[in-house]
Amino acid sequence: MAGAGAAAGAGAERKAQLETVQADGADEGCVTFVLHGEDHTLGNSLRYMVMKNPDVEFCGYSITHPSESKINFRIQTRGGIPATEILCKGLNDLSNASKHVLQTFEAQVKEFRLKQGEAME
Repeated sequence: MAGAGAAAGAGAERKAQLETVQADGADEGCVTFVLHGEDHTLGNSLRYMVMKNPDVEFCGYSITHPSESKINFRIQTRGGIPATEILCKGLNDLSNASKHVLQTFEAQVKEFRLKQGEAME
């Protein structure tokens, strides 16, 4: 019985990875997202991908303090488009770009190893 309580307690302590902060009266096109457990690695690359979207008026991020592993990621859109849609598109675009880089890298490593094998023979 003690094991079940400990497991439930561990799950209850777990913090959400994503929170939204929206000012009173602000529309859904102007939102700050708090991403826990993240730093400049995701912040800068995601900001780049989101800013490529022509529907984005502003996008930026900040790290509240070096000892905290969270970023505040702000998106403001044009034309009433929800910021959550823009964030999802940016994350998908970043994921696709990362997959492409990984596939290209793995293909080149395989080609290099094949060439090295031929040179050894």
